[in-house]
Amino acid sequence: MGTGDGSGRLVLAATPMGDVGDASQRLRDALGSADVVAAEDTRRTRALAKALGVEIGGRVVSFYDHVETARIPQLLEEIEAGRTVLLVTDAGMPSVSDPGYRMVAACVARELPVTCLPGPSAVTTALALSGLPMERFCFDGFAPRKQGQRKQWLRTLATEPRAVVFFEAPHRLGACLADAVEVLGPTRRAAVCRELTKTYEEVVRGSLSDLAAWAAEGARGEITVVLEGAQPISSDPADLVEEVEALVTEGMRLKDACAQVASSAGASRRELYETVLAARADA
Repeated sequence: MGTGDGSGRLVLAATPMGDVGDASQRLRDALGSADVVAAEDTRRTRALAKALGVEIGGRVVSFYDHVETARIPQLLEEIEAGRTVLLVTDAGMPSVSDPGYRMVAACVARELPVTCLPGPSAVTTALALSGLPMERFCFDGFAPRKQGQRKQWLRTLATEPRAVVFFEAPHRLGACLADAVEVLGPTRRAAVCRELTKTYEEVVRGSLSDLAAWAAEGARGEITVVLEGAQPISSDPADLVEEVEALVTEGMRLKDACAQVASSAGASRRELYETVLAARADA
């Protein structure tokens, strides 16, 4: 793939998430022929090449978050000199919650060629395995670390009709799902995908309440979560009584249940509370 003929370019290449057998032949060829390999972790990239039986022919340079900005001018010079720069991350597709976006943007600004060698992606793999409707979806990167910010982010998903894919650290998964139960309700469906394509791959599907209970004691490995899109909801308090009573049955105080359901549905908390009391009186 090395050029040296004035037709330099940036090549983004997806790498295996765990099973080296997922490496494409095009990735193998690129590792052996690129003039420069920009790698998120040079040791992991060299180990991948060894596992694939490929000898890296070009120069290997580091390209991770903290050096990305400083490296870009050097890599642009390589491309402008007619060389091929191969950009790879530790796993999956560059630029998807990994280094790469700024390099692509810099090439586009200078009108330098950019191409991509498609391959493994945790986002699409998790969607395919989730068992949830995914005709339309969005990707939200990593869930916020701090609880306040995380709850605020979850509130933005309360009425999101598309499936939502996001990453979470294993030690924060339980807290994140507990917050999701509080903000989005216990019945919204989701899937937690762990160690995708690896030996101990696991996909746990169920309601947010079920998944929060499962994750309460902690989880291991790399985590991708798929959240079901929100169902169309009615802001008529009478249509929300059953959902409130379900939360009360699970142990939530009536006022708290009304507040949660009203917030998700865009209804009046006071009207909903009064409607529930009236329904109970009629019963």
